[in-house]
Amino acid sequence: MLNQRRIALIEDDEIMGGSIAQRLKLEGAEIIWHKQMVRALGAIRTPRAPIDAVICDIILPDGTGEDLFATLCRTSTPPPFLFITGQGSIAQAVRLMQSGAVDYVTKPFDMSVFLDRLVLLMKPRNALEMPPLVGISPAAQRVEELVEQAANRNGHVTILGGPGTGKISIAKRLHELSDRCSAPFLTVNFARDQKVEQALFAAGGAMEAVGEGILCLQSIDRMSEALQDRLLTSLDRDFAGRIISTTDPTIEDEVASGSFRADLFAQLSEVEIPVPPFRQRPDDAVWLMNRLFDQLNAKHDPPLRGISALTEQALRGHDLSGGGREIRTRLTRAIQTARDGWIQPADLFPERLAEGDWFLTLAEARDAAERSQIIAALEQTGGHLGKTAKLLRIARTTLWEKMQKFGLS
Repeated sequence: MLNQRRIALIEDDEIMGGSIAQRLKLEGAEIIWHKQMVRALGAIRTPRAPIDAVICDIILPDGTGEDLFATLCRTSTPPPFLFITGQGSIAQAVRLMQSGAVDYVTKPFDMSVFLDRLVLLMKPRNALEMPPLVGISPAAQRVEELVEQAANRNGHVTILGGPGTGKISIAKRLHELSDRCSAPFLTVNFARDQKVEQALFAAGGAMEAVGEGILCLQSIDRMSEALQDRLLTSLDRDFAGRIISTTDPTIEDEVASGSFRADLFAQLSEVEIPVPPFRQRPDDAVWLMNRLFDQLNAKHDPPLRGISALTEQALRGHDLSGGGREIRTRLTRAIQTARDGWIQPADLFPERLAEGDWFLTLAEARDAAERSQIIAALEQTGGHLGKTAKLLRIARTTLWEKMQKFGLS
């Protein structure tokens, strides 16, 4: 898996570092292990042979992994970094990704998953230098893997997802990664464009103008039967381009009922990329909220201090049927109404305040506070469970049970 790869490991914990180094050596890698930032800095800056990747703990005896990464970035383009730490906050993950780090994992982790992430990290940089596409959860990373796989194939692609799940962003990323990236990327929206037939099939229309590029057909579930017939006929001719379709997952019901042609859907869906809704990946909703907050807050005078942990907890429990667009709309309003520098649940969900039910129950508030405090303690101890339990003054078994409860294991 890692034959002849040279990997720098910066980890001061003997047990953790030894375990990682041993496994990587078994996979065929050459390991350069350092336990201090200052020693690692010199080894990475002037290696005796190229380094393929860097695995780096956040907390080091003489600094932090972020300090190391930032220092290297000032004078050169460092190898791809995989940061390891305790249960980090979503905001920290966003900060690391935005600064150019390629990936981020938290302790404790499954070694097989860790190895998969490391292998992905060392794939060609053009696919990895881009920021996260739809989130940082395992489900979001799976979407990115499917996009990369689809980029290297020639079949037509259908992206299935609800509103505001980033389908157009995915289509554009696929175009950027494909061998058609220098050819046109054109869009036609069946839900919005008034003269779709003309836009597609007229002389100089999208089917002709796209050439060997990519034609993105948005909301194909809104396509009329007449247009379905004409599109199928056009695809059977000498169409040299590639089609990426976006649709709500309910199109599969339309195919089953016969309102959408099964043969057309099969041709458009040679490759499928399903995008799970935010209710199935709440951490991505929080990731997106923090990312949007950084953008919107930069324009606010004076800027707010941040988003409270209770607000993040409230967002995790919200259905978010409107997806990312709903998050942006709510956050834009919340920034204007927030007091004392912090966005609170009532700012994000004012309708629940009017209904008198936005308040978290005491149990929910206690859980949110405990989860936040455990994450902070894990960060401070670098993910060491014994030290974390001692810092929180609870038994190690109690800490483990709470981590299981809060999805931190």
